[in-house]
Amino acid sequence: MRERKLITFFEVSGSALAIIYALLIASNTGNEVLGFGLLLLSALLFAAWAVIDKRWAFLCLQGFYIFSAIVGLIRWS
Repeated sequence: MRERKLITFFEVSGSALAIIYALLIASNTGNEVLGFGLLLLSALLFAAWAVIDKRWAFLCLQGFYIFSAIVGLIRWS
């Protein structure tokens, strides 16, 4: 039961942050650092979900997003 609640929290919050990230980057309003920070947080939440749910391909994908977020933070900082 607790595991299911964690998965739901990681899924919903990770999705919401990813949506906000995409809007910030697409809006081209100078909020790139915030956007990539949200991408990093979103990917970490999704990675936690992947570990709990044993979704290894999804975890690999989140590793790529974490790397992309770090590159974006370095590039725009």
